Amino acid sequence: MTHTTIPAYAAPSPAAPLERITVPRRSPGEHDVLIEIKYSGICHSDIHTARGEWGERAFPVVPGHEIAGVVTAVGSGVTRHTVGDRVGVGCFVDSCRTCENCLAGLQQYCTGELGMVGTYAATGRDGELTYGGYSTHIVVDENYVLRIPDGIPLDAAAPLLCAGITVYSPLAHWQAGPGKKVAVVGLGGLGHLGVKIARAMGAEVTVLSQSLRKKDDGLRLGAEHYHATSDPATFEALAGTFDLIINTVSADLDLDAYLGLLRSGGTLVQLGAPEKPLPVSPFALITHRRSFAGSMIGGIPETQEMLDFCAEHGLAADIELIRADQINEAYERVLASDVRYRFVIDAATI
Repeated sequence: MTHTTIPAYAAPSPAAPLERITVPRRSPGEHDVLIEIKYSGICHSDIHTARGEWGERAFPVVPGHEIAGVVTAVGSGVTRHTVGDRVGVGCFVDSCRTCENCLAGLQQYCTGELGMVGTYAATGRDGELTYGGYSTHIVVDENYVLRIPDGIPLDAAAPLLCAGITVYSPLAHWQAGPGKKVAVVGLGGLGHLGVKIARAMGAEVTVLSQSLRKKDDGLRLGAEHYHATSDPATFEALAGTFDLIINTVSADLDLDAYLGLLRSGGTLVQLGAPEKPLPVSPFALITHRRSFAGSMIGGIPETQEMLDFCAEHGLAADIELIRADQINEAYERVLASDVRYRFVIDAATI
């Protein structure tokens, strides 16, 4: 297999800031698509991985799994994409393709020996380390490349490939729509898209945030109600209100209190990944047949469905475009919740 090298920004070690390096990319094979990356979103997962907070990884780590770009070459067997197409790549670039979940289009839950191959810091079927979107180009099998509709600007489309599908998947699975009351916990990169998408689905949307600091934004994005969770009165006033709560934050929340906000038969879906286990009292569940569930990203079919839905409804991420040399500063600002609502790297500056 032949390779070429391309510039990228990488974490050389868990304790080091990201820096510009070169990394190898395989030459496109029969079913591969070569993508010139135009934009790459910064996800909190990038920071966890680059800093070694989610277990051991092979370094250097080139993060980035919110990728938007343009096809510049295709392999001889490619039928799904052509040169010039606007495309995206999300959190994974391969899976076993034969397990029950893969065959059902749920590649994110692949149970095969290969498993879901992450876009970065993973080992592909060729035995090579994967490098992500903080780079100028990427080569991906055509079956794991998404079509970005013309109606969505590429820069604002990039965060949809992780943040967008992460909130769309549970909203679709638990059937958010007319007549349903949905609460979104946290108004950050995921939460702001959760508000937009839930509202577009027809649900009545409430934001539950630590403070009222972003209330005007929440209402502008489509929420009809906005409450501060730092006020104990919120939990009294909203007890038994919601059909569905999606928790986008990674903080250690009092889950029993949030479960109390559900109607009988309602579901609280955990999207954030706190470092420590979250205790749940059985009585918070069994007394009203409430459910505490989890959800990850979506498979390839659902991610395409999400992109088409966003284009149909005029939805995209609210972003702050940055240069590559601002990545380390952006990481600190993400940790300080100082972004509205997603940093996106202009790959032309790499």
